[in-house]
Amino acid sequence: MILLSEEATMEIQSYQNQAELLLKEYLLADSFIPYTSVICGIFACKMVYDLTQLFSSVYFKSYLILSKVQRNEWNNRSISTVHAIFITVMSLYFVFWSNLYSDNRYAGMIMFRSSALSTFTLGVSVGYFLADIGMIIWFYSSLGGIEYVIHHFLSLTAVAYSMMTGEGQLYTFMVLISETTTPGINLRWYLDTAGMKRSRAYLINGVVIFVTWLVARILLFMYLFYHVYLHFDQLWATVNIRRAFYPISYELNVVWKDYQGIKENISKEAMKGILFHPLCCSVNGSKGYRTVELSWFLIQCEKSPCNAEGWLT
Repeated sequence: MILLSEEATMEIQSYQNQAELLLKEYLLADSFIPYTSVICGIFACKMVYDLTQLFSSVYFKSYLILSKVQRNEWNNRSISTVHAIFITVMSLYFVFWSNLYSDNRYAGMIMFRSSALSTFTLGVSVGYFLADIGMIIWFYSSLGGIEYVIHHFLSLTAVAYSMMTGEGQLYTFMVLISETTTPGINLRWYLDTAGMKRSRAYLINGVVIFVTWLVARILLFMYLFYHVYLHFDQLWATVNIRRAFYPISYELNVVWKDYQGIKENISKEAMKGILFHPLCCSVNGSKGYRTVELSWFLIQCEKSPCNAEGWLT
């Protein structure tokens, strides 16, 4: 065991005190939190990208046979997945569990409530959008065209405005919960790229996407509009054109994500080789049509007679 002299111990303690002072007075000071969080978000994206590249090359054989463009998209989608999980968890906490935006707490108008943690969370999201826009432009147009750039720019502007001003953070978090659908959409791309588009996992993932989309894109927005109605007097007293920009841009975000989610629905190829209950053989009174109605989904398959047990092959 190495014994340190008293002078060396005091010198180490001095460095520790200086580091704590730097962290407390500068990096985590209220005025520096937006900038610190954005930098942390960018570095987190870089770390996830590198770790994905490392683990995928070791544990996923299909990753090694992908082209360079596909590998870049594979790594990029891992970043969006991690960000979606992070921002969904934090947004759910702030909207439904935190007392920051509670009506029982007297803390001024709800449009202007914010905290160091809520600002830091939005800053991490801003860092993600900056990193993703940079990757889209660097690898243009393999990761997306001009529509992706516009979508990310609008989202970046909206979240950054809420982060810097502290205005409308509650409703920003409400809309960010819609990122719940992103992991499922990315998983669908991974399954397709790995040659598993005809698997049962691909079909189940499609149903999960539909359920999460229903909850996060429809029911949640009904709650958002109801919340706006209950606090309309506060919103009307503070609204102006600048503050109305972030919900507009996020509506574009919702429309774009919904388009991407619906564009590639459950394909006929994914249905081949999957068995269905005999009920599907009696739709419209015709045994020759294989049609299943699953909530809003209509999965239509090619004509084929049922076997002896009434199952579709």
